[in-house]
Amino acid sequence: MQYLLKRAALPFVALVLALPVSANAQTAKTVPQSQMEMQLSFAPLVKQTSGAVVNVYAEKTVRRQSPFAGDPFFEEFFGQQMPNRSEKQSSLGSGVIVEANGTIVTNNHVVEGADDIKVALSDGREFPCKVVLRDDRVDLAVLKVDTKESFPTLPLGNSDAVEVGDLVLAIGNPFGVGQTVTSGIVSALARNQVVKNEFGFFIQTDASINPGNSGGALMNMKGELIGINTAIFSRGGGSNGIGFAIPANLVKVFLASADAGVKSFERPYVGATFDAVTSEVAEALGLNKARGALVVKVSDGSPAAKAGLKTGEIVTAVDGIAVEHPDALLYRLTTAGLGKSVQLTVVENGREQQIALALARAPETAPRDQRTIGGRTPFTGAVVENLSPRVADELRMPSESTGVVVSEVKEDSLAARLGFEPKDIIISINGTEVRTTKELAAVADEDPSFWRVEIERDGQRIRQFFR
Repeated sequence: MQYLLKRAALPFVALVLALPVSANAQTAKTVPQSQMEMQLSFAPLVKQTSGAVVNVYAEKTVRRQSPFAGDPFFEEFFGQQMPNRSEKQSSLGSGVIVEANGTIVTNNHVVEGADDIKVALSDGREFPCKVVLRDDRVDLAVLKVDTKESFPTLPLGNSDAVEVGDLVLAIGNPFGVGQTVTSGIVSALARNQVVKNEFGFFIQTDASINPGNSGGALMNMKGELIGINTAIFSRGGGSNGIGFAIPANLVKVFLASADAGVKSFERPYVGATFDAVTSEVAEALGLNKARGALVVKVSDGSPAAKAGLKTGEIVTAVDGIAVEHPDALLYRLTTAGLGKSVQLTVVENGREQQIALALARAPETAPRDQRTIGGRTPFTGAVVENLSPRVADELRMPSESTGVVVSEVKEDSLAARLGFEPKDIIISINGTEVRTTKELAAVADEDPSFWRVEIERDGQRIRQFFR
């Protein structure tokens, strides 16, 4: 059972025990060789880095609907205005100060939907802050403290240099008991399918991580940030020695987007879909093991098509770095960055070749033409847009989706009461195909006596009649 740490976040600190080397020699990783080395302490590094780890307090207002909503008697008695109540919900997480101006990185799920966010420093001081950028797919958020004060920071390390067996430390506030330090090792790399339906490429560690650690820092022995803690694997809610952190190289790209002032985090548009390579597929294609990303579909005119990528090929590496699964491929493309070009190693019929892939933004092949539908229609209160690869990416939908999509449903609107949801694709109305928002608005203006609506939701066709 996967368990997201939504209560309190624990920063991670990793320390490297380095033996004396010459100025020109590269530091080597070793195991303890003597009793003296066994007595070495993490305390100096904890003192050096703990000031850059903060607690994040997020509070949001939740509206509780009356249990009698929808009951004809009570709706008539209250004149359609059912009594509702609001209540405050609080969550506790951690964050890492990565820039001296008060820029903090944490998990998206720690601050998602929050109306009020505060951070508390290790010295007890508290500061209000705002969300600069957040993304639920990578589960990252960047916060900014509104002050001119200079803060201690934790430098970003190179997560690609991390190896299984490296020592790590975790510093945070598990269960809200106060700042706590735990140690362990990196137990695995490139873990995916940790959190369902999410971007998956995690550093795995056995350092004790518990609810309350979300947004914490995983650090190497140089006192560098190598990951942001995000989840644990647990059946009882406590640490079982398997925790997961988002690699620092992805944090760097996300932070750069926040510093650039963008409204949303964009990943490169490839225009192809990929699947995992099974042992059966590997055997059929003559591969010595099941690894890589199998090309399932390539969209016409997409960067993948222009690069020459074809259905049935397998991508095994990006810029010489092996990819074990489709999530690893997506991670490598994302951390390479928009506007760049990468070299893909592609295998077809046992033959290996290199192809160049340009990493571009998802295009708006159809103008989005956002409209809010009004009048006397089942769509009243729905916000609709023309689908394009960019709109599909923003809505977390397949990039090849086309047509008119519901991007938002206004609260308490007729569309909401009738059950329309964001991501619904409107296929037809009264037998007339709907291809653009303009066509939808034209049909709505006709004000028919009845509505026969066909939509697509999660790949399933749904037909409804309204009067």
